[in-house]
Amino acid sequence: MRMSIRLLVATLFVSLLAASNISRGAEDTPASDKPAAKKTRTLGIVLYPRFELLDVYGPAEVFGNLPGKLKVVMVAEKAGPVTSTQGPQGVADYGFEDCPPLDLILVPGGFGTIAELKNQQLLDWLRARSGSAELTMSVCTGSTLLAGAGLLDGRRATSNKQYFSFATARAPQVQWVKEARWVDDGNIVTSSGVSAGIDMSLHVIERLFGTETAERIANATEYQWHRDADNDPFVQFAK
Repeated sequence: MRMSIRLLVATLFVSLLAASNISRGAEDTPASDKPAAKKTRTLGIVLYPRFELLDVYGPAEVFGNLPGKLKVVMVAEKAGPVTSTQGPQGVADYGFEDCPPLDLILVPGGFGTIAELKNQQLLDWLRARSGSAELTMSVCTGSTLLAGAGLLDGRRATSNKQYFSFATARAPQVQWVKEARWVDDGNIVTSSGVSAGIDMSLHVIERLFGTETAERIANATEYQWHRDADNDPFVQFAK
């Protein structure tokens, strides 16, 4: 009986010691061995005078429905209000100099594109920031700005169909695709005009976060998502 009691006490002591070591081992686990927290990406949408409203706020609507996964900020040459082609102003959260690191970049089109093609500060900023971004996107004639920055040399891209010759004439080194709702060329994705930016944005969301997430956002915004990049009903208006 006395031996059984001693054996029981010894067994309990060993069990407590083992539990203590397990607990200590968990506390001592290096941070690098612990699962990393999922990163929140940052999307910077570029504003410039006479940008196209829907080019900006269509994508901003769908990308803005990813709380915790994606943060949307507006960027311009200088922080503050920027007037659109249609008149209402957008507000840039950051200027080029104080803009935080960006994982995604989106460049809209608009009548202001013509003047911005001569804005070397914008073109230099796009070239530098695109080099460190995961994805760079454009809507409408925004692709001509990417081309002006040298980001589309030898690559496939598209643009607004009613101003297609405007793009092709200024950047013959680009493999322009006339019949395309959008063109995915790896880390550069370009879309056709205005509303096509929403289809492209949903495609990018599907690529980064999965089909279920993209479909949920399309349904929540009551938007009929055109999923076929090659189905471009507006190619008939290409000039």
